[in-house]
Amino acid sequence: MGRVRRPSCFDVYPGQTCLPVFNRFRPAWLTLTIIGALAGASFAADLSPAKQRAVAWVDAHADRAQDVSRQIWAHAEPAFQEHKSSKLLAAWLRDAGFKVETGVADMPTAFVAGYGQGEPVIAFLAEYDALPGLSQQARPTQDPLVVGGSGHGCGHNLLGTASVAAALAVKAAIDEAGLSGTIRVYGTPAEEGGSGKVYMARAGLFDGVAAVLSWHPGTATHASANSNLAVKRARFRFHGLSAHAAGAPHKARSALDAVELMNVGTNFLREHVPSNGRIHYVITDGGRRPNVVPDRAEVWYYARAPKMAVAQGIYTRLVEIARGAALMTRTRLEIHSETGTYELLPNRPLAELIDANLRRIGPPKFDGRDRRFARSILASLVEADVLGAMPAPVLNAAIGPIRTQLSMGSTDVGDVSWIVPTGELRVTASANAAPGHSWCFTATAGSPIGDKAVIIAAKVLAASAVDLMSNPAKLRDATEAFRSGTADFNYVCGIPAGQKPPDRLDD
Repeated sequence: MGRVRRPSCFDVYPGQTCLPVFNRFRPAWLTLTIIGALAGASFAADLSPAKQRAVAWVDAHADRAQDVSRQIWAHAEPAFQEHKSSKLLAAWLRDAGFKVETGVADMPTAFVAGYGQGEPVIAFLAEYDALPGLSQQARPTQDPLVVGGSGHGCGHNLLGTASVAAALAVKAAIDEAGLSGTIRVYGTPAEEGGSGKVYMARAGLFDGVAAVLSWHPGTATHASANSNLAVKRARFRFHGLSAHAAGAPHKARSALDAVELMNVGTNFLREHVPSNGRIHYVITDGGRRPNVVPDRAEVWYYARAPKMAVAQGIYTRLVEIARGAALMTRTRLEIHSETGTYELLPNRPLAELIDANLRRIGPPKFDGRDRRFARSILASLVEADVLGAMPAPVLNAAIGPIRTQLSMGSTDVGDVSWIVPTGELRVTASANAAPGHSWCFTATAGSPIGDKAVIIAAKVLAASAVDLMSNPAKLRDATEAFRSGTADFNYVCGIPAGQKPPDRLDD
C-alpha cells in the first residue's frame, strides 16, 4: 500500500517560506493588484448584454466551479477510469437542465450534454483524466499525496471544470438574454494517450457542430493558432519460448531479446527521420526473473511528426524494424496498433475572436502568495539542475500575442479540428518554465493558481461562444477558414475499424 496523505488543496500556502525579495516589493505588487481589479470592474461596459450575463454567471458561481475542480483534482483518475470525475461534471450539467447522454462511443466515462434549440451548435471539450505516477500535494516541493498514484500533471481538472462552467454560463445567456442556438459539452476521457475524442469522432458525435471551443492550462495566457505533432501509437508484443536461463538457454527464444533489438534498430533510425519528428518508447513487459528466459515481452511506441503522413511513415519503419527483430530472434510478432491522432488545424478567425474576448476579460490576477508558491517550485527545480536559471516572471500574468508556433506535444483535439472549426485558448495555471506532465503542474492545479485559471477560461470561452451564436459573420469567417484548410482533405480515423476502447491504458 502507498503512503496516503490527506488532501491539502484547501490550505496550500500557510507555512511556506516568504522570500525576502517579495517582502521588499510587496507594496508594489499590492498596488498593481488594486489597479488591475479596478480596471477589470469596467470591462463589462464593452460586452453585449448576453456576454455580460454569461460572465456574471461565472462570477456568481466561482466557488462552485473551484470546488468541482478541486474534487476532480483529488479523484485523480487515469485514462478511461474517470468514473467519479465524469459523473460529477455530468451531474452538474444535468441538474442545470442539460440533456446528458453518458457512455457514448463505447466509453463508460464519456458523455455528451446539450441545451437549447436549433443552430448554430457550439461545443466545448471537457477533459478530466489524470496521469499515472504524478500524485502530488498542493505544495511547492515534491511530496506525493499517494505514493505511486496518479495526479493532474496536465491540469485536466481545471480544463473540464472550466468548459462545463462556460456551457452553464452560456445557458444563462440563452435563458435570460434571449440568445438562440444550442450549446453542447463533450465529456472526453483519456486524452493522455487514449484518444477518447477520436473514438467519439469515429462514432460521428461531432456531426452537425458549427464550431468547437477548447482550452488548456499552461504557463502563459494567450489565444492559440498553433499546430502540433500528429502521433501514431502501437504496442509491439513478441512471443518466444522460455527455458532455464543457465541450464538450457539454447532451448529458449527470448522475447526480451527481440524487444531490445527493436529498440537498438529504432535508435539507429532516429538519424534518418525529420528533425522535428519524435520517437519514444517504454518497455511494458520485460519478463519476471533473470533466471527464466522471457517467452513474452512488449514495448510501447509513439511516433510523432508535424503531419500525420510523416508520422505514419515513421511508424511504417518501426514495423519493419520490429519484423526484423522477430526474424533475428525467431520469435513471433504481434502488433497492437492503438490510435493515430492528427495534428491540430489552426483556425485564425477563432483565435482572433478568443483573443479579443481574453483582452476584454483580462488575465488571471495573481497575488504575492501565488508568486511565492511558484518561486518555491522553480527553486526546487533549480536545485535539481532541471532549470539553468530562475525565469522572470515566475508566473506569467500578462496576455501574450496569438501563438502560431509548432507545439511539440500531441492531443486528440487534433482530430476534432479536422472535422469542425476549432479554437484554442491557453491560461496560466503553473509556474513559468515549469515542465508539464510533472509534479509541479499537479501542485499548482490543486492550488489557488489553478482556481484563478478556471474562472478566466470559463469567462473567455463563454463570451466567445456567445459571439458565435449571436454574430453570423464571425461564425462564417471561422467556417470559411476551416473549409480552406481542409480543401482536398479526407479525414480517415486513425483507430483500426472495429477496435473498442480499452477499460484502461495500462492493461
